Order: sequence, then structure tokens, then C-alpha cells
Amino acid sequence: MFQWLSRLLGGKKKAAAAISKSGRGGVLPPSKPLLKEDVDKRFDKGNRIGQGSMSKVFKALDRKLGRNVCLKLLDEKKTAHFESRFKGLNKPPEGEICQRLRHDNIVQTLDYGVHSKTGEPFIVMEFVEGMGLNFLIETKNKKLEGNRVNFLRQIANGIDYLHKSGFMHRDICPRNIMVTNEGVVKIIDFGLAIPFRPEFCRPGNRTGTPNYLAPEIIRRSSTDLRVDLFALGVTAYEMFTQSLPWESSQSMQALIGHMNSPPKDPREFVPGMKDETRAFLLKAIERQPSGRFQTALDFREALEKVLE
Repeated sequence: MFQWLSRLLGGKKKAAAAISKSGRGGVLPPSKPLLKEDVDKRFDKGNRIGQGSMSKVFKALDRKLGRNVCLKLLDEKKTAHFESRFKGLNKPPEGEICQRLRHDNIVQTLDYGVHSKTGEPFIVMEFVEGMGLNFLIETKNKKLEGNRVNFLRQIANGIDYLHKSGFMHRDICPRNIMVTNEGVVKIIDFGLAIPFRPEFCRPGNRTGTPNYLAPEIIRRSSTDLRVDLFALGVTAYEMFTQSLPWESSQSMQALIGHMNSPPKDPREFVPGMKDETRAFLLKAIERQPSGRFQTALDFREALEKVLE
């Protein structure tokens, strides 16, 4: 028991070290005054290109910036309800978190604010010409062939930067990964992102995409950066096998069962898979946080030894 606890604490220290080395953790600077703007006047909304539980996403012409953008409109009541979970913790809103992030593998946020007439929060992002990673997986798209390691390396780079910037994504999954027509990966949707600080990592919050939730989230334990790495591991497993390591389910009872049953052997789906690839995928989805990759850099270094 003591050895297991020692390994777990050691893993948490290693995850936290990624923040302290960057010098970007700790207390966040105060938020800027919130921009209030008439969204209907500023944007010429086109087709809806996405929708989440708290938002709708459109391709739009931004008359202010003079370019096509991705416009995310958040439901005011649902957003306020979500943010109320962090009352008194000085959590920056999604738009502010996004605008602080500047990395090739993270979608660029250009502006954010609230609709001056309706109070709806909005976020303005670069418009990404490409396809979702979930689409590439579901359709067994040829773009994946020979590019799995490349795409995963880019995702890991984006997560490494995010973690060193002092944030957890908490919703890494193929649906939240875009691949541009040029093959550049972009992590999107930071609606569930939180600062990586103890007060945000307390037990109790099960928010996320069910099939990618780390066991510590399902059992309502305290969390750390390794929840993003577990979700990345499930994403990697899916990219290599076109299947999930456990039966897909939206039921919490079924998800709890995942904690007590081993994942499917990747060779059930890819019989000729190399030993190194199989071992990598299984380590990436270890149910105990101490057994999986401890940082995005660890994941990337191990990945680079895996050849398709």
C-alpha cells in the first residue's frame, strides 16, 4: 500500500513539475474588462459547423477583422451554471483561457466577449480548413495511414504546451481534434478547461466525454494532468484500432465497470500489431494514474519509438 501511494504521489509531483518549470503556474493574472459587442452587426453568420451541450458554432464573416472565422456562441444560462461550480476560485472564462494560448497545435482564439443585446458569451477563433479526427477514424480515412504517429505527436505537443501554461483540458477526444488540409493538428473546445491548481482538482466533478474519462474522474477522486493523458491514450488506441478499449457507453454504471475490467487487447482488432505498439497503447490507458505516462513529453518520447 505504501509503495503504491509513493508511486502515485511521485507521479503527481512529476505532473506538477511540468508547471513549475515553465514558470506559468500559480496565481493567474486578473481578467481584462469583458468586451461587449453586437454580435449580429459584427458577424455575418453562415452555416452551423458544430454544436456542443453549451454552445453552437458557426462559420462567419467577421466584419471587424475582415476575414472568415469560427464563431462560438455559448448558452448564457448553461455557461453560468457551469461556471458557478467554481465560485470564489477566480476561474477565467473559456474565452480568456483560449486567448492566452498560442501554439501551432491549439486553435488560435482571436477575440472573445459577450453579446451586448442578449448577454451570450462569444468566442472568435481561426477558421480551420480540414476535418475532425473523429471523422477520419470513423470513415477509416486514408489520411490516417502513415500519419498516426505524426498526428499523435502533434496532439502531445499541444497538450504539453497547455499543461506548461497551467491548464487542464479535461475533454481530449477525437471530436475535439481538427486536422487541417495540410496535416496540422489543432486542439479545440476548451469549454471544460480549468487552471491546474489544487482547488480545481478536488474530488467530485465527472464532467467530460464519457468514453474518454479517466478512472479517477469516474470514481470522483482528486485529479491532475494525467486525466488528459488517459484521454489521449484512449484516442491513440482508437486511432490504431478503429475501436475503443472498452464497450462504448453513455451510462455511468457501464463506465464504472470499466474500472474493474481490463481493456480489450489491441490485437483483437489488429492481429499483426507489433509488440511495441501494443505495449505503448496499453500503458497509455493504464487505469492507475501511476502506471500510465506521467507527462505529455513522456507520451511523445515513447510514441517516437513506435513505428507504424
